[in-house]
Amino acid sequence: MSASEPSRPMIAVLGTGRMGEPMARNLLAAGFRVAVWDRTPAHAAPLTADGARLADSPASAATDADVVITMLADGAAVEEAMTSPFTGARSTIVRGAVWVQMATVGIEWTDRLAALAAGSGLEFVDAPVSGSDGPAREGKLIVLASGPEPVRDRVQSIFDVLGQRTVWLGPAGNGTRLKLVLNSWLVSLTEAMAETLALTEALGLKPRQLFETIAGGPLAAPYALVKGKAMIAHDFEPGFALRHAVKDVRLALAAAEHGDVDLPVTAAVLRRWDRAMADGHADDDVASVIAEAVARP
Repeated sequence: MSASEPSRPMIAVLGTGRMGEPMARNLLAAGFRVAVWDRTPAHAAPLTADGARLADSPASAATDADVVITMLADGAAVEEAMTSPFTGARSTIVRGAVWVQMATVGIEWTDRLAALAAGSGLEFVDAPVSGSDGPAREGKLIVLASGPEPVRDRVQSIFDVLGQRTVWLGPAGNGTRLKLVLNSWLVSLTEAMAETLALTEALGLKPRQLFETIAGGPLAAPYALVKGKAMIAHDFEPGFALRHAVKDVRLALAAAEHGDVDLPVTAAVLRRWDRAMADGHADDDVASVIAEAVARP
């Protein structure tokens, strides 16, 4: 780094699971100083080989951090990491630092966390991402960022490492809102592909005939095709675990209720996917819902 370049921010990454781990690794590779913490220490420990400082608590990770990134399972886990007595990040993070909340936690939790940030003297950026662990590893996520305009320059270099594109959406909370919309679309595509494949086979046709026919045309949604091929191969290695998808479906339905919008298709999908979880697919990829489509057409 030349003397004329501004120093890069010190970053604390709280949550180094399937998404947080590759994100932290990419930040380290880009030359950022990174401290990492996870509720399961074994998830964070390998990052020390890439130069991360391993912290035994969120408070330790946030010490001297200019930016804190939270990428945890849900809103309650994020709040606990920030506010737990003695170990919460809020006890050590300096006033004026930026809290980038990147987990998908829904509208109510996002508003609650934004209020927590304001009461703690922190700048709050709501920035969930579109993409699974593959794009996270490749730095090709889409960052759905929202927050105070003056703070954007402080986090854009971070987002440039994590994603191929950042979409700024205005006030904090709009990132979460768009993420719920995108997840609703993802759920519809996945379930539609599962049901379409079930019908294809029930009518005595081969899935390849379906794929060859729609290839290159307006019906060839790339995401649906990827999931469809995984369904045919019974490749359920989790890129987007079903239990996380079901959580996001519930968040989308809660947002719809708040906005007085009826989502009957999404509600029906939730019932089917709950059954798929009960049948043992909770930790499998969402492609595993093909089993439900075949078992209960």
